[in-house]
Amino acid sequence: MMLLYLALIISIVANLIFAIIYMQKNKNANSVTPASAPEDVGQFYDKYNDKFIQVYGKVIQAFRTTDISKLLDYQIASIGFEKGQIALDAGCGICGPAIYFAKNAGISVAAITMSEEQVRRATENIAEENVGDKVRVQKADYHKMAEVVEKESVDVVYFLESFGHSHNHGKAIASSWEVLKPGGVLYIKDLFKKIAVLPEHEQKIEAEINKINQAYHYNIADLYEVLHLLRKKGFILSFVKTIDLKLEDFENLTISNDFQELTGIAKIENWEDYIFPVDFFEIKCHKPWNNILFGNSRYFLQNLYHMKIWGKQAEEL
Repeated sequence: MMLLYLALIISIVANLIFAIIYMQKNKNANSVTPASAPEDVGQFYDKYNDKFIQVYGKVIQAFRTTDISKLLDYQIASIGFEKGQIALDAGCGICGPAIYFAKNAGISVAAITMSEEQVRRATENIAEENVGDKVRVQKADYHKMAEVVEKESVDVVYFLESFGHSHNHGKAIASSWEVLKPGGVLYIKDLFKKIAVLPEHEQKIEAEINKINQAYHYNIADLYEVLHLLRKKGFILSFVKTIDLKLEDFENLTISNDFQELTGIAKIENWEDYIFPVDFFEIKCHKPWNNILFGNSRYFLQNLYHMKIWGKQAEEL
């Protein structure tokens, strides 16, 4: 009997040891990479600026059209620029989009990046395109936009595959709110975590997310968390959708593979087992007017809540 109890105890201890080893291995494989500080993001682009330009040209966006002007025209329409507006480009790269928008949409752009190399190259591009009166660029942190422009002074804040570099998505959203005029537009085009359809894909997706985050100093967002943060701040959602490019115009992300081949960064070694870990979406929302009687605030059902708070009646709208 003693031998039976001893064997049982040994078996239980062995199983516990195996379980601990398995959980630790799993934890190491799926541990979340700490988000990079803005300064680290800037240094990353300082280091790889020439390589990015070599592969991407003046528009550093992975989800793109083969003819890049079609992507930029799509973004002009999607954002809804109006002539004479002031926009803030949060994470501007070397100002390819900012210059295009200034010339083709008739807007002015305050462009910011944490990379000194990008500022230098963007300044050259602005001079070459003769848009110095419409586009200005400087090194700045988009978590602190009010240090760059006055509060409630811009019509549009846009992130073009730069939102994911934020170490704190809530701060980036709050910073946008602070500088937007009432009625202003916040536009985000970026990659977001894919939801696994099959349970066995979850670990692979998490592993690839961590790999991208670490390699590119990224912090790939959860779509639902971002929507929660936007609504919590008070933004009115206009749309959340897949980027609706024509299939024949879509570049199909091969440019990202070219960059990986050139630099070795986050290179995919085994395509057979690879699970694509992200979805690309665009989000557009408005900062409501401060007074429910004016602007877009009066048209949304969610403001019935504010009517209760402020003692307004339906016939007043």
